[in-house]
Amino acid sequence: MVEFKVVVNNPKDGKSYNIEVTGHHANSLIGKKIGDEVDGIFVSLPGYKLQITGGTDKDGFPMRSDLPGMVRKRLLLTKGVGFKPKEKGLRRRKTVHGNTVSQNIVQINMKITKHGPRAIEDLLALQKKEEKPSEEKKEATEATEEKLEEKPEKKEEVKEEKKVEGS
Repeated sequence: MVEFKVVVNNPKDGKSYNIEVTGHHANSLIGKKIGDEVDGIFVSLPGYKLQITGGTDKDGFPMRSDLPGMVRKRLLLTKGVGFKPKEKGLRRRKTVHGNTVSQNIVQINMKITKHGPRAIEDLLALQKKEEKPSEEKKEATEATEEKLEEKPEKKEEVKEEKKVEGS
């Protein structure tokens, strides 16, 4: 199954929201290009219209809008996505991903072009309430935190013993 981390930006207030997309909603995003408008239902935002602005693949290479297809290529870049020159005229060969969403893409960046009837915070708050972590996960994290706290104490005791022996 394909899984995407979608970062939705609201240009009105400048806030960004991270959303996990899996299943058939993620499959429907495959084949879309940078600049395409997508219905918000795919990202759990019914009533919203979103525009794909970019993303990164599984190895961290950015999507570039002027490279067609689902390929990864090494391009000689002077400026733009994937390269910021430090001096005028500097060119560098960089690896970038094409402008089409594929299974290799991990993160997709989107911006809101049309707002829906409900606020984004309300829609995402409903998701968070449904996905509350179980008590077992909380207990497991508490146990690991206790182990981490115990380890530094043991190291300090060993250092003190060495100082006593040397005197």
